[in-house]
Amino acid sequence: MDWISNTFDNLQLALYESVVQPVVFGLGYGNLLEDAFDATGWLLLGLVQVAVLLLGIGLLERRWPVEPVTDRAAVRVDVVYTLIHRLGLVRLLLFFSVGPLWDAAAGQLRLAGLPTWQLDGIWPGVTDRPWVSLLLYLVAFDFVGYWLHRWQHGWNWWWALHSLHHSQRQMTMWSDNRNHLLDDVITATVFALLARLIGVEPGQFVAITVVTQLLESLQHANLRWSFGAVGERLLVSPRFHRRHHSIGIGHESGGRGTLGGHNFSVLLPVWDLLFRTADFQDRFDATGVRDQLPEEGGRDYGRGFWRQQWLGLARLATSYRKSP
Repeated sequence: MDWISNTFDNLQLALYESVVQPVVFGLGYGNLLEDAFDATGWLLLGLVQVAVLLLGIGLLERRWPVEPVTDRAAVRVDVVYTLIHRLGLVRLLLFFSVGPLWDAAAGQLRLAGLPTWQLDGIWPGVTDRPWVSLLLYLVAFDFVGYWLHRWQHGWNWWWALHSLHHSQRQMTMWSDNRNHLLDDVITATVFALLARLIGVEPGQFVAITVVTQLLESLQHANLRWSFGAVGERLLVSPRFHRRHHSIGIGHESGGRGTLGGHNFSVLLPVWDLLFRTADFQDRFDATGVRDQLPEEGGRDYGRGFWRQQWLGLARLATSYRKSP
């Protein structure tokens, strides 16, 4: 572990000194050098994740695909989404928007005498066991993620944005980050505030984020994998999550066209089991949104990045009048 940590630190420093620092100075932001160093760490982790996708999950997709990839243009757009998200653009937006607001609010709370709260402090001795502490925070994030995901499918205005994620008919490992940027900013803001609220240390937040993102990439992969009767109930598999993207299964419940769905869990299927939204059928159906089908109206969700973003805003604008 020390070797991995030291290697990462050395790579981060080298990338910062050779690339990031000159750019920051050149743009006249010398007062942000410390923040730029932290951002370099996120950038490096993003590059590592992309390497894992290409050299790990990509090989699995080629070995055990659910279906042949016929729409490579759509997949290339998903690659753009992945690079935007994993290499730090969304985090940069949060830094300039949520960060200052939270710092101001936290300062006022400290002046009022309110103590900083840490979730792992409710269990004596956990803070001395970093792995246990990390798992505790991971479960807390996963629980919140489950409910955020349900609300994305249950509220008309949020589904207007989130439906872009479900509109991919050719799911691959790149599809996880196929989201409207406004949807990304909303969810990332919630988790950033949650991390501060429950006392997650920066290193723990990084670990939670990276673990979650890589597992979500695996879940979206074009991969005919199931974890078995027991494993499917312990960790979200590509088969379990594909049910969530299946037409008419993942985004409807209580009747045709009614917002809802199944299999909302991010990492742990226990939440779907507890709240009765689990669907464990051993099937690999076609993915997408029902209203995309020609016989259902053939709704256009866009082919390119900017078109998809614009159409998401258009759906949002009309969501108060009817279900998207």
